[in-house]
Amino acid sequence: MNSKMLVFSNAVAGQDDAFNDWYDNVHLAEVVEVPGVIKGERYEIAPSALGGGGEPPHRYLAVYELSGDPDEVAKAFGAKAATGEIKLSPTLDMSTLSVQIWRARGTD
Repeated sequence: MNSKMLVFSNAVAGQDDAFNDWYDNVHLAEVVEVPGVIKGERYEIAPSALGGGGEPPHRYLAVYELSGDPDEVAKAFGAKAATGEIKLSPTLDMSTLSVQIWRARGTD
């Protein structure tokens, strides 16, 4: 099954450098260790001439490529978070965090 996990996030105000250091050097590797996560890439918002109604709600995006059943990947992620194998940083603004799993249309 071809699916992606999209994680939209922000740093706590004034903590972008520490947030990006944690995400790039710790968190990304922890998530890629979850069974069913093939790889992950991070992005930051780029100014665009496309417009669209002002500043977007999120500054950062992580895209993870998944294999297998997305529900199983989500369960494995939750299990690793519960045991502390995946740690969250206090620099992550949890009030704006948005995580969704998307699958390619026409797949089961």
